[in-house]
Amino acid sequence: MKLIGVCLAYFLVLLDTTVLTIALPDLRATFGGSVAGQQWTVNAYTVAFAAALLTGGAIADRYGAARVFKAGVAAFGLLSLVSAASPALEVLVGLRAALGVAGALCLGGSLGLIAELFPAPADRARATGVWAAVTGSALAAGPLLGGLLVDLYGWRAVFLINPPIALISWLAVRGVHSPPGGRRVDWAVQGLACLSLGLFAQALIGASVPVAALACAALAALVLVERRSHAPALPGGLLAATWPELLAGTAATFAFSGALFVLTLLLQDVRHLTPLATGLAFLPLTLPMTVNPVVTGRIVARYGARPPILGGLSLLAAGLAGVALTEALTPWLVVMGFGLSFCLPALVAGVVSSAPSGSAGTAGGVLNAARQAGATLGVAVLAGVGRPLLVASIVTALAGACYAVAGGRRVRRPLGARS
Repeated sequence: MKLIGVCLAYFLVLLDTTVLTIALPDLRATFGGSVAGQQWTVNAYTVAFAAALLTGGAIADRYGAARVFKAGVAAFGLLSLVSAASPALEVLVGLRAALGVAGALCLGGSLGLIAELFPAPADRARATGVWAAVTGSALAAGPLLGGLLVDLYGWRAVFLINPPIALISWLAVRGVHSPPGGRRVDWAVQGLACLSLGLFAQALIGASVPVAALACAALAALVLVERRSHAPALPGGLLAATWPELLAGTAATFAFSGALFVLTLLLQDVRHLTPLATGLAFLPLTLPMTVNPVVTGRIVARYGARPPILGGLSLLAAGLAGVALTEALTPWLVVMGFGLSFCLPALVAGVVSSAPSGSAGTAGGVLNAARQAGATLGVAVLAGVGRPLLVASIVTALAGACYAVAGGRRVRRPLGARS
């Protein structure tokens, strides 16, 4: 029951990355605005989520995973209610950013709780597979549920699904308590991370050179402050040990989020499908993510994370290329779905299991920060280039090749193996 409660929280976090995408045309009909404005209703969430994840995991390690998890779930439910009553697009963008911060607390706490509830590596890998399967259903439910709600009640309804689920999740873990740790939090690093990522997203969306220069300056300040910090967001050695997985996760979500945004506009604005029909069209992509992660968890427990990561990236690149180069949408969406459902759970299991004792929340936060940064860049970049899905395929293939070379130099035992 506790694992289900943890899974439901991340279900909410992932649901909000996809459910609003289907509602974008209805949102535009209510508030007006440009494509850039629509991009920010998506990116405000992912930018804040990605930046806050760097510290969300550290907060969970510092104050206790259970306490941070419950606070994040409660905030997510309340902010969703307020978002449903947004009177203007600018207000909604601000609330989406606040939801991203709450989502980061949920995720940072949930990964720490999984590490505490399942200390054995093999058990943790299987639990991560269940976690990914349940939360993967959010990716399946997002387009379909979003389309149904928008067709019946409009875009505001997509936020009203969150509070009941948040309440169930909070009740499931209300009796769980985690001891606080000794890790400190550097708030300057957190602020600079959020600022630099937001400026980069705005520079890409608006094609602004001055904003890009400001983003580079903010990134340089972040690197400087991080190096001098007594409580860095990235513990020593973590980045060097896990950068191939971080690169793979960034590329996978770059491709998925960008493709989802582009295909939504294509299906609704060009092919004139209804929101519900658009959600149904995405089922071949999202349904594999509801069942296959359980299989992935077993593969990781027996053979390690490397095989499903490589296989998943290969399938994702092939699916994107197929959608870009042929008229057959459905079979290639299935290939993409299986690619993601092999790759993403294996990335989580591999990074969290390799983290030093007491830093599982931080390690998971770093991985998911990289993934959400990829999602932000995917929406910003692919919406403005020609042949976006082919570009996404090339990026994914290059990331897979890089992971194959770098990962091959490291010996990784299966997670269930004895030392």
